[in-house]
Amino acid sequence: MTMDLSPPAPSPKTFPSAETFPSAETLPTLPAVITSEPSAPPAPVRGAGAVAPAPGPEGRDATAPRVVASRSAEAAAPPRPPRFAALGDSLTEGVGDRVDGAWRGWAALLAQGLGEPGRPAEFRNFAVSGALARDVHERQTPEVLGYAPDLASVIVGVNDTLRHTFDIRDLAVRLDTVCAALSETGTRLLTACLPDPGTMLALPGPLARPLARRQRTVNAVVHALSERYGAVHLHIADAGWVEDRSMWSADRLHPGERGHRMIARRFHELLTAEGFALGTAPGAEPQQPVPSRMAKAAWLATAGTAWVARRCTDLLPQLVGLAGSEVRHWARGTSARLDHVAENALLSALASLSLDPPLVRMGE
Repeated sequence: MTMDLSPPAPSPKTFPSAETFPSAETLPTLPAVITSEPSAPPAPVRGAGAVAPAPGPEGRDATAPRVVASRSAEAAAPPRPPRFAALGDSLTEGVGDRVDGAWRGWAALLAQGLGEPGRPAEFRNFAVSGALARDVHERQTPEVLGYAPDLASVIVGVNDTLRHTFDIRDLAVRLDTVCAALSETGTRLLTACLPDPGTMLALPGPLARPLARRQRTVNAVVHALSERYGAVHLHIADAGWVEDRSMWSADRLHPGERGHRMIARRFHELLTAEGFALGTAPGAEPQQPVPSRMAKAAWLATAGTAWVARRCTDLLPQLVGLAGSEVRHWARGTSARLDHVAENALLSALASLSLDPPLVRMGE
């Protein structure tokens, strides 16, 4: 009977799936293990052109000392900087935070504080303005998987609420697929729930309420998926910062530099508690000049008008119908029925993913 004295194969690197609700936990660190027992000769290198080492005296591998030295050098080498990928729409692309003629945004600001001093994190932004959950699923995720990030933010859904094709079940299935694909590779996820566009645009009640109802269902799905995959979740759906106009750009739909910095700082705080952020948090105060009123008016008259025109051809006809339904139910005192319809659609979407409905509340 022959005993195998070779050391066990090292386990693959995985990220812990720490729960972030209601508070973040510190990532555990693996203790170093030192053993004085003899180890077996290293296995031959696999692959084309591999050559087995020549045997030394008494059948020992003559190259064993060199292999030990190489392993020691690899152990002493510092790990590579963290790799961060950002998926999503215009919020993550950085719209509202322009630097040197290009969008920067919260994700780029956060990336600056992830690595150690002198060893910044690697960062790629895959987000595209106007992206829907479908775009993140079908276009962005395959590219991100090829990038193999350690961290990936998945924040999308507002644009879906502004489409006449809005379907909470389809959105839930696509986001679940994205989160599963990234988590299976060991990538830690960052998610966020967002304020509804009706509030951000200060629309009249009959127009704002249908959009708010849609965004609440999106946020509920994001909460449930964040718990399933142990994501680092940021809750920014509260009205406090939405009402602070210094946080927003001229279009009232995207954060300005101060708002992007706030999001980056809050994510940095959560990631520091998790042991992922090793650098300094982004500053809170804007570094770029605040756009003048004339510049804001010019933007609204050009890009802003074009955005409204695109939405009018897609959402406005349906939104007018939804607003009419709101008014009729309000007049009859049956507005709660509309909430029940949205809740039932949400519960059906979660049930299709085998998620526990009681974990999700429409008001979050």
